[in-house]
Amino acid sequence: MSTTPKALYRDEGVVLRTQKLGEADRIITVLTRKHGKIRAVAKGVRRTKSKFGSRLEPFSHVDLQLYTGRNLDIVSQAESIRSYGNDVVDDYPSYTAGTAVLETADRLTSEEKEPSLRLFLLVIGAMRALADRTHPAGLVLDAFLLRAMSVAGWEPALSGCARCGEGGPHRHFSVPAGGMVCPACRPTGSSMPSPVTIELLEALLTGDWEFAEASQGTNRREGSGLVAALLQWHLERGLRSLALVDRT
Repeated sequence: MSTTPKALYRDEGVVLRTQKLGEADRIITVLTRKHGKIRAVAKGVRRTKSKFGSRLEPFSHVDLQLYTGRNLDIVSQAESIRSYGNDVVDDYPSYTAGTAVLETADRLTSEEKEPSLRLFLLVIGAMRALADRTHPAGLVLDAFLLRAMSVAGWEPALSGCARCGEGGPHRHFSVPAGGMVCPACRPTGSSMPSPVTIELLEALLTGDWEFAEASQGTNRREGSGLVAALLQWHLERGLRSLALVDRT
């Protein structure tokens, strides 16, 4: 009886999470450059302390060779491009922010094998910034979350009204509406964040790090709260990792 040969393919990706499978195997969830999110089996990696298994840990940027399986694909080769894990784990704010980045990327890619190059590049950029301590971890996380929401089609309105588009600046912010709202569109329960906080969010969205790093702790905390509320509103349920992020 003939069998159909399994298709081999190669891609690079960031390991988002892992879970045990049987006694020796592991399922890895990877956000890849060309194929989007993939769940694949790494066989035998829990039976031995091989380099193969160590390359497939969360925060790892890897080059993978896989072949298609009936339900899950199978990892046949893994070469490390850069492991961000050690550098990120050594610093608690970076680790908690990095965990939130990975969980967000996982949640935003509900459909497997749907390419999302922009999100992949955002994750790589965030991991590199956290590992190299390029910017404060909390700002890196909020910049990533704002840009990831933009990629998903949920970019918050920070100048014009989120509902009618009337030019700002406006004083009120509504999470259900998706950002700043004008007086005519302002729903009940809207908040009044500091204008400096909104300027900070605009700076994080556009990459103005000089302005962002000059911001005060009160504005950073208020901005983080708005970003988290927006993200969790769109996802319709909370992110476990966000509650653990060290904002000190």
